[in-house]
Amino acid sequence: METWLIPVLVIGGLVAVVLIWGVGIYNRLVSLENRFENAFSQIEVQLQRRYDLIPNLVEIAKGYMSHERETLEAVITARNQAVGSLKAAAAHPGAAGAMADLAGAEQGLSGVLGRLFAVAEAYPDLKANQNMMQLTEELTATENKVSFARQHYNDAVMEYNTYRESFPPIVFAGVFGHSQNAELLRFDSAAIATAPKVSFN
Repeated sequence: METWLIPVLVIGGLVAVVLIWGVGIYNRLVSLENRFENAFSQIEVQLQRRYDLIPNLVEIAKGYMSHERETLEAVITARNQAVGSLKAAAAHPGAAGAMADLAGAEQGLSGVLGRLFAVAEAYPDLKANQNMMQLTEELTATENKVSFARQHYNDAVMEYNTYRESFPPIVFAGVFGHSQNAELLRFDSAAIATAPKVSFN
């Protein structure tokens, strides 16, 4: 064997190892990114269900709470803002700005829903309405599902970020288009972090 061939084979072998190693890192980054994006889609499904319930809730309340028009309009406005924020976040799951906007919109929506339920306490006929009771039960169940989905998403984001920041992936991450950490979905208000306690019994 030619003596010059040995260094060429060694260098070629090292290049092949680095390429295989790089491909493995790339594939793992893509897999973890897909995992947290899929986890976000579960949040999206539950939040959309929540948003779909709210107009029905407002319609029922409207029949009993004719003097609370401002509160009802505030609920619809907050709901529409949250829908817009969810669409933006769904287009870019994990993006810091989108997650912050969604968390803020959810905080605002939860605040006005809490106000609606507080005002509804003064209307015994509304509290006794079967449709209202059913909707509030569905809303509470949906809030619980949102909480579980958010935890799953945050766990997937943490796994992605931890891998991306570890060595050697951090060396290759930027080259592979994974230059930023994904953002957790954090709710600043305790009112959103846990499902609201709604009772129409």
